Amino acid sequence: MANLESNVALFIFRRPDATARVLERILAAGPQRLLVVADGPRVDIPGEQELCFQTRALIDQARTVCEVVTNYAQSNLGLRKRMSSGLDWIFEQSDRAIILEDDCLPEPSFFPFCDELLQRFADDPRIFMISGDNFLPRSRRFANSYHFSHFVHIWGWASWRRAWKRYDVDMTGWPARRNTKWLESKLGAEDEVRFWRDNFDGVYDGRVNTWDFQWQYACFANDGLSVVPARHLVTNIGLDTSATNTVNPQDPHFRARAEPLPLPLKHPKTVQRNVEADHKEFRALFGKPGQFAKLLRKAGKRFRRLAARLRSPKSN
Repeated sequence: MANLESNVALFIFRRPDATARVLERILAAGPQRLLVVADGPRVDIPGEQELCFQTRALIDQARTVCEVVTNYAQSNLGLRKRMSSGLDWIFEQSDRAIILEDDCLPEPSFFPFCDELLQRFADDPRIFMISGDNFLPRSRRFANSYHFSHFVHIWGWASWRRAWKRYDVDMTGWPARRNTKWLESKLGAEDEVRFWRDNFDGVYDGRVNTWDFQWQYACFANDGLSVVPARHLVTNIGLDTSATNTVNPQDPHFRARAEPLPLPLKHPKTVQRNVEADHKEFRALFGKPGQFAKLLRKAGKRFRRLAARLRSPKSN
């Protein structure tokens, strides 16, 4: 019997062991329908095709538990194309969905949290997504079950078709905003402005192969808010040799461990961004002592130096 009103979507690739753990949690939550998106194997990686087949075979077993609909790529599309096209497909199939990747292991309370709030905010255009992640220091607790943020965290999340319509994988609106005070008006703090400008530039120029910075841009551009749980609800279990896109194992994202969120939910009285929490979270993740921002800035500098050398005429 289905326990969830919302559909669940799962992105898979080549990790059968991790996928099995995440799939077990999903099926235990009782979805009505499971939407599965898979990328295809890379031809130059030995053994990857077999791992992709093994992972997809797990999904076939889930058909005895709930309805399963699949969208499998025959060849490798890569992170940017597969995630963005997969999400386009998901929101063609469903007006709302709870979304997980094969390395995001949800705590059981993640599902009722997302399911209830997908219904509660279904018609509220201010809310763009519901996150399963809270990267604030553990000592930071709230009286309510969640707060509102303008940052998006996508290790377990949920959203609606109405919000995803605002997504543009190519960020075509960025050049018009790039040299204005738009980011300053959103963020205020100079280090935050520099961080997001550098990353939006990287995505727009094609130096950063991802899909999620575009989602952050869409939320900034449309004044969208994210729901952030009072407790971290998803553990990333993908930090091993099979990881395809891990940047740095010491990044604080990977140290966060899920814990139960007490139910029933306690709702805030008003829908209002918690500016203080956003600043604290940015410092914890991307400022000192966060390492992820430093790595991205170093990579950007190296790329720019290399590009300058290639453009300059050779010396005699």
